[in-house]
Amino acid sequence: MSNNEMVSPDNALPAGQTPVLEMPFFHRVTGDRLDRSFPGSQTIYLALGCFWGAEKLFWNTEGVRQTAVGYMGGFTPNPTYRQVCTGRTGHAETVRVTYDPEQISTEEILTLFLENHDPTQGMRQGNDVGTQYRSAIWCTTSEQFVAATALKGVFQANLLEAGYGQITTTIAMADGVEFYLAEAEHQQYLENNPFGYCPVHATGVCLAQA
Repeated sequence: MSNNEMVSPDNALPAGQTPVLEMPFFHRVTGDRLDRSFPGSQTIYLALGCFWGAEKLFWNTEGVRQTAVGYMGGFTPNPTYRQVCTGRTGHAETVRVTYDPEQISTEEILTLFLENHDPTQGMRQGNDVGTQYRSAIWCTTSEQFVAATALKGVFQANLLEAGYGQITTTIAMADGVEFYLAEAEHQQYLENNPFGYCPVHATGVCLAQA
């Protein structure tokens, strides 16, 4: 099996003993604990390739209360980064985005998601190849799911007009899908490593065409 083919539950790596990130851990940009709750906020989980640059995109967005990176959508509990890179956990590199809907709408969050990677590439983003780099959205409300499905349809039409193929982004509810926080060195990675490698693979296609 290559690492760009989804592993089966029977062939996935076994669970780790404990979470790889111990609490308390404090966000390197905002200073808040990563397990802090934000009353009135909403959370959505977004996979769009390498999570280092994707997280920075969202922590720099007004209305976003907190970000964190982790692993989601696979079968191995408490995976390490090295394990995820083998393609044998089934997890995607994912950004947890907590936002204030009074300051930024779900549609605006999803627009940033769609316009800042190439959602037609399947199990890759550019030279980053593997199931961990696939495009996915895990929603925590039915409103998010409806918005994601509608915007995907609009963006698909725009991509086809620009010569791109079919969107491969999966959209699902997060119910029962565990998000495992990544190791400390990956949290807000580009804050500690401002020259770290994590290119944006945006298509240049906009959701709202001129």
